[in-house]
Amino acid sequence: MTTLFISPGACSFAAHVLIHELQLPITVERVALGREDSPYRQINPSGRVPALLLDDQTLLTENTAILPYLADLQPGTDLFAVAGSVERAQIQGWLGYVATEVHVGAFRPINRPERYSVDEAAFPGIRQRALQQLTNALKPIEARLAQTDYLVGNRFTLADIYLGVFAGWSARAGVLADFPALQAFLGRYRARESVLQTLHSEGLA
Repeated sequence: MTTLFISPGACSFAAHVLIHELQLPITVERVALGREDSPYRQINPSGRVPALLLDDQTLLTENTAILPYLADLQPGTDLFAVAGSVERAQIQGWLGYVATEVHVGAFRPINRPERYSVDEAAFPGIRQRALQQLTNALKPIEARLAQTDYLVGNRFTLADIYLGVFAGWSARAGVLADFPALQAFLGRYRARESVLQTLHSEGLA
């Protein structure tokens, strides 16, 4: 049985939502993060989530790989697009943008300033600068969502599933006041049955 490893509220939330969207027969297993002695590290040495362990014990990591892989398990789903199409490239482009500019570029220094300095006195400045980076990274997304409800093809896709995670994080970080289109998007996202199911499954409802 294929297993998705997640941690409640982490970026693995996106893959968990997709499993509910497509009603895939995949086991979801919670793991503890940040523990060097965790048995999970025997499966995924990085200790990060999400990770997808296939039936043949092949391990897939990173949302930008796992989300397309899962979508391709159900050919023709509106959540993705056919190979070679412009829409598929656009969806993958947004996945890459959110992963690099929003997640790693902004939320990593916000949440883990110790990765950027050993001086604890520098942490507030790192976080403040990262919040500005987050604001800058959200501007192109806001511009897109001001024109259409969703990022690609005016329909809910993998790009939106992934974005929804960080729209929620951005709301908690207090930066959405100047992004009305993103606020509206987050409302639509949280109203989806798959998202509600995932929130309940992860104990976040």
